[in-house]
Amino acid sequence: MSYLEEIRSQINLRDFAKLLVLWEEYATNDTVDVDEYLEILKVIKASDLAIPFGKYVEHGLLLWNLIDDPQKSYDVLRLIIDLQTTNTPTLADIATDVLKKKFVNDPEYNERIRLSGLRSRQNFQGAISNYELLAHMKKGNFVFHTGGWDAGEIAEVSQVREQLAVEFEFVAGRKHFTFVNAFKTLIPLPNEHFLARRFSNPDLLEQQARDNPNEVIHALLRDLGPSTATEIKDELCELVIPEKDWTKWWQWTRSKLKKDPFVETPQTLKQPFLLRKAELTEKDMLQQALQQTVTPNEIILQCYNLVRDIPAVLKNPDVNKMLRSAMLGLLENPSADPAVAIQVSIFFENTFNETLEERSVASLIQKNTNIPELIEQIEILAYKKRALVAVREHRQDAIPLFLHLFNALTSAPLREYVLKELNEGEGKAPLSDVINELLQTPTKNPELFIWYFQKIVSKEGKDLPFSDRDSQHIFFESFLILFNSLELKLEYRELVKKMYALLSGQRFATVRQLLEGTSLEFVKEYLLLISKCQTLSDHDIKILRSLAEVVHPSLASKKKTRAQSLTDGHIIWSTEEGYHKTKQRIQTIGTVEIIENAREIEAARAHGDLRENSEFKFALERRAHLQGQLKFLSEQLNRARIITKDDVNPNEASIGSLATIKQNGKQETLTYTILGPWDADPEKGILSFQSQLAQAIMGLKRGDIFRFRDEDYTLVELKTVFD
Repeated sequence: MSYLEEIRSQINLRDFAKLLVLWEEYATNDTVDVDEYLEILKVIKASDLAIPFGKYVEHGLLLWNLIDDPQKSYDVLRLIIDLQTTNTPTLADIATDVLKKKFVNDPEYNERIRLSGLRSRQNFQGAISNYELLAHMKKGNFVFHTGGWDAGEIAEVSQVREQLAVEFEFVAGRKHFTFVNAFKTLIPLPNEHFLARRFSNPDLLEQQARDNPNEVIHALLRDLGPSTATEIKDELCELVIPEKDWTKWWQWTRSKLKKDPFVETPQTLKQPFLLRKAELTEKDMLQQALQQTVTPNEIILQCYNLVRDIPAVLKNPDVNKMLRSAMLGLLENPSADPAVAIQVSIFFENTFNETLEERSVASLIQKNTNIPELIEQIEILAYKKRALVAVREHRQDAIPLFLHLFNALTSAPLREYVLKELNEGEGKAPLSDVINELLQTPTKNPELFIWYFQKIVSKEGKDLPFSDRDSQHIFFESFLILFNSLELKLEYRELVKKMYALLSGQRFATVRQLLEGTSLEFVKEYLLLISKCQTLSDHDIKILRSLAEVVHPSLASKKKTRAQSLTDGHIIWSTEEGYHKTKQRIQTIGTVEIIENAREIEAARAHGDLRENSEFKFALERRAHLQGQLKFLSEQLNRARIITKDDVNPNEASIGSLATIKQNGKQETLTYTILGPWDADPEKGILSFQSQLAQAIMGLKRGDIFRFRDEDYTLVELKTVFD
């Protein structure tokens, strides 16, 4: 383990004693790796052990004296002065001498030495960095705010008042700093720095990102350090590339980065992109890729990716030789996995246009006794497709194999190919049988059912089995039944989302198409089925019903009663008391409970390890609950309306009515008050107009009979809350 890694480890463990032992050992070396030295000082400076370490950083001067590169020597000393807390004369002399040599022609040298703290020498921690910032303080130059305000442009500098004003990227208005405060929070940014360019001319940076994205990513990684895909998005999305274009731009950029010899592309989303110090040769790329592999499939994938992403590597004889050696090495074992053998054979066929004598694709396919398992074990999609082509060309049992694979494959392109081959000649009849079975029992393979349903309702599916209008309607009914059956199954959550998108996409275009010209009986069945689908919102149901009414106007609802009109839409009806009670609840959550919860979170955070801190997790859950409740009640309050006497019809049951009912055949009566959800109290006989019983009563007049839960009732008396 390198010194850098060990020091990083001790910092993470907060073991200051071991950190000092490592530092003393490192500082007495007789050779120096300058890049490692710089990184060690940066890591310590960024840690919470930086202050106690300041007493010992001066011990690194012996190692500093071994550095030959002037710029790197200067950078190391700057970090030493940033960290030191001893303010010894030796350090002051060295820092003054270095600054005098670097800024020999600076007319304001003496004044800047004073401001940096080196003249009095009482406290000159950070003196070199302070001097650099002072020299950088000119109108139009850029700085970075370490407290979270990001990049900013210097708008004004006053040497007399020892102040400067800065306009920041994410903060409104100019912000004023004394030089002393600036030393604590501002870092100079060169004009060519990524953040400075993004702040000063984002349009130009956007144009460069579209013309040559690799250059922009290089600048970002150079100036901001290794960054994950998420971090890159945070720096570029919206600020440089509009969000609507981001996905497409990033996919294109990532494909180009894979071929970039200066960028190390991560294997997972959590790993960062790295900017290499030197260009990686094609041979180095392959060697590095092969070193990262463990299994035969990984070796095949690395070789395939390299040839696919950088076809030019095949012109390099050394790379050519390494590729052949790596792939043939997988076949040295006579009992090599059949999936590995066929992938190697396909690689030679596609890459070198060569056929391996005893292990050709055709012979391997003919000999294999378990084609479905073979196809599943092949990881590269293009190779799966090539193996399927070989099955069609060289197997007598291709049709039954393809019928099995049609049900088993999950890749849409492969399924598409298998369907195309089956839908010709001898495969068409057995394919129809498989589709008919799928139609009868869609729950056996819901993904395949949805995929095929999409095919037959599209323009491209007109020649497929069951693509006629009558069959489409049968499929649509099965689709809605399947939709309802999958809604409450967590494992099908993503598929349900896909089904909803298929229904609602392009303003319910698929539904419009399927309902056109259908019978009244079919549309009634359709209305029944959509009413059972819980994923569909009330608004969705309303639209789907209106589409049915367009096809069959006789289904249109009769004119609504005044009571029904009152409860349509999004109005939340309430008494004045209920309105003020809800308003007070919102105020209590926002001004009392959320503040108390913030204190709970801070108190729980102080207990240590957040991963095992149940109090912290509970406090976070409470915050989410309070924020959700606040949002919900605030939205409802915006839709609220206080009911008045004019809103209540004394002759028709509605909001604000006192309705007395009795069950037919019995003498006992019950009186209910119908109000909004905020006033509802079933124990006191106050119903929300949204409740099932209230909905059954709404719109009725005295003497009307209605049915509720299989019992008949009569509305015997009607008053209002204002009587």
